[in-house]
Amino acid sequence: MAVLLCVACTMLGGCKRDPAAARPGPEVDPVYGHLMHALPKLPTVKLRVGEHELVAEIARAPVEIATGMMFRTNLLETEGMLFVFPAPGPKNFYARNCLIPLSVAYIAPDGTILQIVDLQPGDERGVQSWSSNVQFVLEVRQGWFERRGIRPGAFVSTEKGALLKTFFGD
Repeated sequence: MAVLLCVACTMLGGCKRDPAAARPGPEVDPVYGHLMHALPKLPTVKLRVGEHELVAEIARAPVEIATGMMFRTNLLETEGMLFVFPAPGPKNFYARNCLIPLSVAYIAPDGTILQIVDLQPGDERGVQSWSSNVQFVLEVRQGWFERRGIRPGAFVSTEKGALLKTFFGD
């Protein structure tokens, strides 16, 4: 009986594996750092853009920023994606692996929209921001800003207040 118990314990111990090691990690493009599939739904924040509201997913981690709206097949008129960068600087956005036409707003740390550009699905030519003071970028369905009369100079905030305060505290 003791031998049988030892054999059973050895077999069970031998079969024990680290569950995390058994699961493959996400497939990430080795050159560009984006996922090879759509991101799962990210946490959201309610944004006020000028006099209009929308709900935006928050992309903050490097792989979230690199992947963005890639491979997504649907984006409602009331939705968007807000990219939150740790510090201001020039930004360059493109539509690699994007299936939806997008409009992009480059936003200063104080929440002012500096520039709005359109991106065509699959276009890998980046659109460089004119300013080097961009800390946030908002992607929405193409034409969203135009349909609402939103132009550079409009302010973006969250339901909690200013973008900087919301994402970086006081």
